[in-house]
Amino acid sequence: MICNLCPRKCNALRTAHTGQGFCQMGTLPVVARVAPHFGEEPCISGTRGSGTVFFSGCTMRCMFCQNYEISAQQKGETLTPAELAECYRMLEKSGVHNINLVTADHFAEAVAESLRIYRPNIPVVYNCSGYLSPKILTLLDGLVDIWLPDFKYSDDRLAMKLSLTPDYVNTALAAIKEMLFQVGKPQFDKDGIMQKGVIVRHLILPAHTRKSIDALGLLKRTFGDEILVSLMCQYVPWGKAKNDPKLGRVITRREYDKVKDVLFALELDGFTQDLSAATADYIPDWDD
Repeated sequence: MICNLCPRKCNALRTAHTGQGFCQMGTLPVVARVAPHFGEEPCISGTRGSGTVFFSGCTMRCMFCQNYEISAQQKGETLTPAELAECYRMLEKSGVHNINLVTADHFAEAVAESLRIYRPNIPVVYNCSGYLSPKILTLLDGLVDIWLPDFKYSDDRLAMKLSLTPDYVNTALAAIKEMLFQVGKPQFDKDGIMQKGVIVRHLILPAHTRKSIDALGLLKRTFGDEILVSLMCQYVPWGKAKNDPKLGRVITRREYDKVKDVLFALELDGFTQDLSAATADYIPDWDD
């Protein structure tokens, strides 16, 4: 097939197992890990974990990516949509609170098919970069209960520099608008576990607090109180970022407090992390 699935519109040839587009992946999903995960927001992980399915490959190329082994090195096992559906069944039987699809954009057609084969009786979480096309969002309409996008950047130049991603800001804002239209405001069960809604994540980068403050302002002006915002301080230098003069360190307490104070001043509801989260201990072992 000729692929124009993601916002890059590569117009590239993809077969079931090979691809000439930016993601370098075929159309069949490549899965690196299927397991309960306890490191998400409290309303996602809860007490029994979130049933994560980590997909290999990515439509972005973040120089600080902590999942580099799977996002750029194509590590994982190729599955059919039917086999992917069985992963959902297995996770659901284990007692997790939800099925959490992590970085699946470039496999959206197969993922949609897998969810039509088996629609879990627990919420489906779509965990993504925010860099989604209308085509991907249309494919998944009615199949996703909780959207969990990043809003990484408030500046397209920075997005291009650090993630090789053009027109990130408008693309991500438009995608989040559609996500909100599809699932509405946050809804929770009696135990505080999210059932529907949108949580937008923003990761603070060292030496870029002004950009983070701008990103929070954009989210407030665009979405008000209709979304939750998860402010993340877990940045750890990884990959090429280890040798970067600005990105080669964790953020400081002062940097975190500066951005967190703005989150509270804007009255953005959501979540914050403890600074102790800035450790490689939270990065999955892809050989496990």
